[in-house]
Amino acid sequence: MEGRTFEIKEGFYLDGVPFRIISGGIHYFRVVPEYWQDRLEKLKAMGCNTVETYVPWNLHEPKEGCFDFTKGLDLARFIRMAQDLGLYVIVRPSPYICAEWEFGGLPAWLLAKEGLRVRSRQGQFLSCVRAYYKELFQILTPLQITKGGPIILMQIENEYGYYGDDTAYLQALQQMMEEEGVEVPFVTSDGPMEHTLRKGSVPSVLATGNFGSRTKERFAALKRVIGEKPLMCMEFWVGWFDAWGNEKHSTSNLEENKKDLEDLLQLGNLNFYMFHGGTNFGFMNGSNYYDRLTPDVTSYDYDAILTEDGQITEKYKEFQKTIRKYAPVPEVKLTTDIRRKDYGRLEAEAEVSLFSTLAAISTPQESLLPQTMEQLGQNYGYILYRSQVKNSHLIEKVRLVGANDRALLFVNGEQKAVRYDRELLEEFSMDFGKEASEGTVQLDILMENMGRVNFGEKMQHQKKGIADAVLFDAAIHSGWEQYCLPLDNIEKVDFAGDAIEGTPSFFAFSLEIDETADTFVDMSGWGKGCVFVNGVNIGRFWEAGPQKRLYLPAPLLKQGTNRIVVFETDGKSSRSIALCGEPDLG
Repeated sequence: MEGRTFEIKEGFYLDGVPFRIISGGIHYFRVVPEYWQDRLEKLKAMGCNTVETYVPWNLHEPKEGCFDFTKGLDLARFIRMAQDLGLYVIVRPSPYICAEWEFGGLPAWLLAKEGLRVRSRQGQFLSCVRAYYKELFQILTPLQITKGGPIILMQIENEYGYYGDDTAYLQALQQMMEEEGVEVPFVTSDGPMEHTLRKGSVPSVLATGNFGSRTKERFAALKRVIGEKPLMCMEFWVGWFDAWGNEKHSTSNLEENKKDLEDLLQLGNLNFYMFHGGTNFGFMNGSNYYDRLTPDVTSYDYDAILTEDGQITEKYKEFQKTIRKYAPVPEVKLTTDIRRKDYGRLEAEAEVSLFSTLAAISTPQESLLPQTMEQLGQNYGYILYRSQVKNSHLIEKVRLVGANDRALLFVNGEQKAVRYDRELLEEFSMDFGKEASEGTVQLDILMENMGRVNFGEKMQHQKKGIADAVLFDAAIHSGWEQYCLPLDNIEKVDFAGDAIEGTPSFFAFSLEIDETADTFVDMSGWGKGCVFVNGVNIGRFWEAGPQKRLYLPAPLLKQGTNRIVVFETDGKSSRSIALCGEPDLG
């Protein structure tokens, strides 16, 4: 029904009646679409009246001018599904989302544009945003509450007060959205300190805060900024994310969470971050960078209210009790049959070295000096640089200049060095082997994009691969073949080639089943790499932990024969995997 209203006065008003927002975050793009209904039903059953989601630009426009709003990216379907359950929707469609997501949701192809400045009023960047918004808001505009849809709020940008003070940029985004027909109120969200709230604010737009504790103190700072407007925590952090190399899976203190929830419900409005975290499928995990690179793990369990695979937690039950004191909690029938299953151990049926199947999955591009992934039109995954080196027995020091994020170096197919993050800033000694004095050797450098930084000033410097040069004793080496390896063509891997011990390799497995269920792929005994199930990349694994098992949702399986392919880079494999009925996040 058209003509409904959502207004911001001293409080929120829905159709002229005071309305308290009790929302929960679910990122549709981190959940297989077959499970959207289940997660939304559980959200409503806990007592939430609203669902919040980000919108990832990099998934919806993977190549410039090519848009995708189908299948698991069918945003309109997700929003209508929420409406059918009687839920309202908060959409955060800003170009940048953070979200521990690759490049904060910005598409990698922006980095190939010389001089472009992300998250700024610079014309080149805004032109790209405008083209994206032309497509995106054809979907969102008709779904506003004023037009009969469930959307009640839209966010202009995300935590911009942490990043900069270019408020003209924020106003430009607001104007674009208005030009595309946005009528519902706008919000910004920022860190809970007064200075971040003010830097990320726009006149006439409601500022909200993101925090997970000290609610009264945080709301007091927010009130000093917004005055007599409704207080809202746009991200009530009920958990936290994990990075590779962490000692253990992050968890929150439930008693403290409950106290802060009580304060939030007494004082204002809230959005749980996350109600359900989901999974960083594929190569979509983000990274942080302070003194070092910390890429996020594949799981986005977040110690959220639902587990990564959607199980109800003790946190869910306790929050439901608290919400019931302040709002009605409806009875909701759960309509999706979801089960966990242990399928047992599988042995590899085939194995092939990357070097043996390289020609089947990539075409070399020649260059005088190495080029980045972005220069070569590649966004994610790996890239192999190959060159013939003469007189290598005379080389004392090697350095990769402008290299990100992790390099494995091979001479004639034998691994000689691994360099990661800050190690890439330094030159190092490398043994070129006994063949070095006998003529030309083949040098292969396999570079991995570990996930672009999604927060802070380093976002501007996220080109992957090798940006500048490879130096031998401080001299530039020229003459390279470059093999792009986004691994989006895993079906082309030729297992008829040779298996070579100690090299990056593909391993094939078959799973025969008569019923599908959620399961978890245990990668114990393996080094580093990623896993594909029936052609779908379900994410990365790394012996660094803490995550040991990858979530495999039932909808990615089928009755009969399922094909699983593991790509391992470090020459460490047990040649078997186990499909377990329980997760292991470390």
